[in-house]
Amino acid sequence: MVAPATNHNGAMTKSSRAVVVDDDAEMRALLQRYLAGEGYAVRTAADGKALDAAIAREPTDIIVLDLMLPGEDGLSICRRLRAAGDTTPIVMLTAKGDPIDRILGLEMGADDYLPKPFTPRELLARMSAVLRRTGARRQATEEVIVFGPFELNVAEMKVTRDGAPLELSSREFSLLKALALNPGRPLSRARLIEVALGRDADVTDRAIDVQISRLRKAIGDDTDDPIWIKTVWGVGYVLATAVK
Repeated sequence: MVAPATNHNGAMTKSSRAVVVDDDAEMRALLQRYLAGEGYAVRTAADGKALDAAIAREPTDIIVLDLMLPGEDGLSICRRLRAAGDTTPIVMLTAKGDPIDRILGLEMGADDYLPKPFTPRELLARMSAVLRRTGARRQATEEVIVFGPFELNVAEMKVTRDGAPLELSSREFSLLKALALNPGRPLSRARLIEVALGRDADVTDRAIDVQISRLRKAIGDDTDDPIWIKTVWGVGYVLATAVK
């Protein structure tokens, strides 16, 4: 069980999104209430499949991931996400006190580790610290995003492939940037419209399909059997390579 704690204002912004993954329904509900009270938009998941579905619908800023889950455990989920190029910050939770678990979690790509029992306030502090740390790294690297043979310069709105400049429209650039900022993470058409084109953009799902087709041609991807921008049927599109 999580020890009780008083409400405390954390350092993160109101827009921070979190997914809490735990097979204990009481734990999920407790953490959802607490973190929501601290300004997080919180969703919960009972296992790895539910987590995949949640982040396919909408990306998250941080994942709170229990180690001991039925089926695919937290370590396996963490390893799978990192292997797919997903860099979403992860705070691992576990009832085990063995230091080996902490080492394994960090080696699999977790950003921090918190043994149970803990106070929600302590979890909040860990999440805030992880988001500050990873946010600083992201800000330092996002001016130029490198993936595969491509280099995307955010500030100059330029893209090169193997050093040669590519001609992209502003809309194509925005779509590629949105995908590059979420490597390995499928983005729905609705999410692409919101992130790349603006929440109020008058664009249909079919129009996004056309734009993605044009983007593939512009970057030299195979439109029939794409290597870089893949279709995730029933979801949307994903950049199928890790960002360096």
